[in-house]
Amino acid sequence: MGRLTVLVACALAGASCAPAVEPAPPIVRTANPDARGFTDADFPRVQQLADGVYSYEQLRSAGDERFATVSLFVVTPDGVLVADGQGSVDETRRLVETIAGITDAPITDVVVCSDHGDHTAGNSAFPAGARFHAHPTSKAVLEASAARPNRPADAPPVVVPAEIVEDRRAITLGGVEIELLFLGRAHTGGDLSVYLPRQKILFMSEAYLNRVFPAMRSAYPSEWVDAIRKAQAMDVDIYVPGHGFVESPDVLEEELGTYRLALERVIAEATRLHAAGVPVDAAVEQADFGDLETWSLRASQGPTAIRRVYLELDGGLR
Repeated sequence: MGRLTVLVACALAGASCAPAVEPAPPIVRTANPDARGFTDADFPRVQQLADGVYSYEQLRSAGDERFATVSLFVVTPDGVLVADGQGSVDETRRLVETIAGITDAPITDVVVCSDHGDHTAGNSAFPAGARFHAHPTSKAVLEASAARPNRPADAPPVVVPAEIVEDRRAITLGGVEIELLFLGRAHTGGDLSVYLPRQKILFMSEAYLNRVFPAMRSAYPSEWVDAIRKAQAMDVDIYVPGHGFVESPDVLEEELGTYRLALERVIAEATRLHAAGVPVDAAVEQADFGDLETWSLRASQGPTAIRRVYLELDGGLR
């Protein structure tokens, strides 16, 4: 396991913090770990967001680029709830081992907030008795994946959730209130968020990608914007993304607003080209996303986003 770094948010936990000798350097607003000065030894990166609530970041690769995949886990006397696994059995096993180093309580609940493989491919590493929760759309996606006739024989098993969350489900685990919410179709058709009303923490999974270009392979662009607006209207102190780094609460809130503007920018650019009658293949080449051109995954995700918005504008999204 890589070096485990636990950063305690003392202000949120109610502890006193000694004054800093000198101001901390400004945060580089990027999802690129190299630009942030991180090395492999800094991961997995665990931060305590509140009493018993932790974020977990592990690096993943997409082509030549690397960025963090984020999970959230809530530790209670009666068990642990995990929101999103990691992208492989080995990485999810590392997450499970990290949790075991913090608490003896078993993992009792796993929430599939995003059904994409980078959050579900390692779910078989969770304890066999854990309850898996998902939106009906995500359950259908995972069922279809498990039933693929060309699925490799040595592929890890797909865990199909048994617990269904259509709009909202309230769970009380070890005295901790937890809400599983469907705020609308966003990055996928079944995005779930995990909300802790007492701690005012909202884990948004892939509905919030911190400084990662809007990935729209299976997205609903306009509805995604609406889902973020709903999240912004909630009583939340800490918004936790599904990719990119977990920052201080004020930076995370600001970056969520920035991300919504990024979605709107992508939609506006595709809409401009569509209205001008530019064919989609040409639009992919002509699109100019302004400041988003420097964001992680722009090269791979920009064309996909243009095509997806065109599909929405043409009425092709059910």
